[in-house]
Amino acid sequence: MATGAPHPYFQSSAFVAGVQFLTPLLFREYSTPALLHDWILFIRKSNTVPHQAATFFPLGDCYSKWLGISAASCLFQGQGSMRAPVLLWAATTWLAVSAVAHPGRGGGGGGGGEQPLSRIAVERAVLAVDDAAHVKASPLVLGLTGENSEWVDVEFFHPNPSSDDWIGVFSPANFSAAICEPENKRQYPPVLCTAPIKYQFANFTNDGYNKTGKGYLKLQLINQREDFSFALFSGGLLKPKLIAVSNKVAFANPKAPVYPRLAQGKSWNEMTVTWTSGYDITEAVPFVEWGEKGGRRFLAPAGTLTFDRNSMCGAPARTVGWRHPGYIHTSYLKDLWPDSPYTYRLGHRLMNGTRVWSKSYSFKASPYPGQDSLQRVIIFGDMGKAEADGSNEFNNFQPGSLNTTHQVISDIENIDMVVHIGDICYANGYLSQWDQFTAQIEPIASRVPYMIGSGNHERDWPGTGSFYGNLDSGGECGVPAQTVFYTPAENRAKFWYATDYGMFRFCIANTEEDWRPGTEQYKFIEQCLSSVDRQKQPWLIFLAHRVLGYSSCAYYELEGTFEEPMGREALQELWQKYKVDLAFYGHVHSYERTCPVYQSQCVVEASDHYSGPFQATTHVVVGGAGASLSKFTDSKIQWSHFTDFDHGFVKLTAFNHSSLLFEYKKSRDGNVYDHFTISRDYRDILACSVDNCPWSTLAS
Repeated sequence: MATGAPHPYFQSSAFVAGVQFLTPLLFREYSTPALLHDWILFIRKSNTVPHQAATFFPLGDCYSKWLGISAASCLFQGQGSMRAPVLLWAATTWLAVSAVAHPGRGGGGGGGGEQPLSRIAVERAVLAVDDAAHVKASPLVLGLTGENSEWVDVEFFHPNPSSDDWIGVFSPANFSAAICEPENKRQYPPVLCTAPIKYQFANFTNDGYNKTGKGYLKLQLINQREDFSFALFSGGLLKPKLIAVSNKVAFANPKAPVYPRLAQGKSWNEMTVTWTSGYDITEAVPFVEWGEKGGRRFLAPAGTLTFDRNSMCGAPARTVGWRHPGYIHTSYLKDLWPDSPYTYRLGHRLMNGTRVWSKSYSFKASPYPGQDSLQRVIIFGDMGKAEADGSNEFNNFQPGSLNTTHQVISDIENIDMVVHIGDICYANGYLSQWDQFTAQIEPIASRVPYMIGSGNHERDWPGTGSFYGNLDSGGECGVPAQTVFYTPAENRAKFWYATDYGMFRFCIANTEEDWRPGTEQYKFIEQCLSSVDRQKQPWLIFLAHRVLGYSSCAYYELEGTFEEPMGREALQELWQKYKVDLAFYGHVHSYERTCPVYQSQCVVEASDHYSGPFQATTHVVVGGAGASLSKFTDSKIQWSHFTDFDHGFVKLTAFNHSSLLFEYKKSRDGNVYDHFTISRDYRDILACSVDNCPWSTLAS
């Protein structure tokens, strides 16, 4: 080979295929394990690697080494002259992969980092019990006065401490009692079958631990239907060694009804109440006691759903991330009086006649469609969950989540509804996290309707019908999201639906299903937009998780589209034809507002106030509610009016049929950093603008 000549590999079809494989990865949300999984699969399929290589390194072994460069060692087992170019390709790919998976270190904008629980190599755990070590937890019984959340003191000692030691919180407490199935016949069954529900390093707030071996943690537990134990591990997260296990801790009634979630029903005067309990229908009958505040009480029956491990589509949801979700109950409170205050409590009638109650909650019924009154809606995406006790290192995963939750709770008296447009809790196949999330939002969702949309981290999984065949859901393939939360969709698995709130019509699309012309969803979108009576409901809002409109996020710029591919090309004529006021998106973890834009051109200049006839839709990216932030392009984009690289959310306030206030608030302080108003009469909605004038006739 001549000096300076490119290696033949880089001119081969395999290298071209590799580039084609890598390109779509760069511009999507993928967890690090998911990227590496696809990466190794490609290496295996490449015709430049001897077929025998696959027998030298089982995929499961490579996959478990995803954290750090050790993954590349899987490729050193290739043979012959192709080892060097394969390694060079692998190194190049891995650098790009790392950049995408860790946006905080200079990579793309869509990723939220890996699910913290996925850092633990559960299947590699070994027993190394040390009789001199101990873990003690107190109090033994939680929730004696009905609380569903309590703090637990955990004291521990290890005679041979190290900075890699960590405490895992397991539920059920007998976490090592299950029989684990080996991945293949050549494997021994692993010691542990399940990941902890949370963890913290032993030296967290214990500066002297590495010398004394003594430590103390204060951890928050929520009622999750089972008891708890605390385990001390050494060896770090990748080679965990079980040293000691604590006593058991449990809630007084672990099966109690908890975490109510309100949602709009299929009619304007219906409110649904969904909650979680440990009671199967063979043990107790679920219901809601409810009525107008201070008035007569009614009992409404509830339906019960659950799902099992076989409903999950892949790992970790089917393996170490599996935890029984409990029983999900939904009751329908019908024939509500508009704007009237109601109280309710959750109940279960045991087979012996005893009744188990939750505490009492309250809500305000929805206004009549078209009703002229003050109406306020919060909109955000990609919030996720976080831990108040600092466990799981969630500050690197969903750093703004608690701040957003706090700001919404603090303003709850001035909020009528919340819309969370996808990437709900980022459980990513670790099902215990759905309980954690519903507990976090309980002060919100128990008071006002909490409407959700589907995102890639709820739905996407290869071979399951999702529009994107990636691994972002961690094997959940939409099942927990559509079960834990109620939506007024005709088919809850499809996740697209319309909901009315007074003067608002919300059309919520599902970007994880095909939306292009000719599809079932496209027909729904047009029907939702076209069927609203704008004289009664002047404020028409389109919402979707991925950016189907406009975003100047850096990874969309690299893709050359400034949108989700095939997004606005399929839908912008509908938005313009039906005069959609605002289109909201998540997925990009920052805030951005455009001018009123159509076909990539500002129809009118961006402003803090719009009046007169509708001109074009204003597009808003509001995916910064909690996840790690997404970077914007450095280029000047003509239609991009305001960007904010920070966590935040939007509040819409409809004062009447003619006046709407838009406010963007930062999660850190709740203050307004961007705003505008719209003043428009009904005749302004009827007026013509670009590409939305109805046919007319010269006949009189």
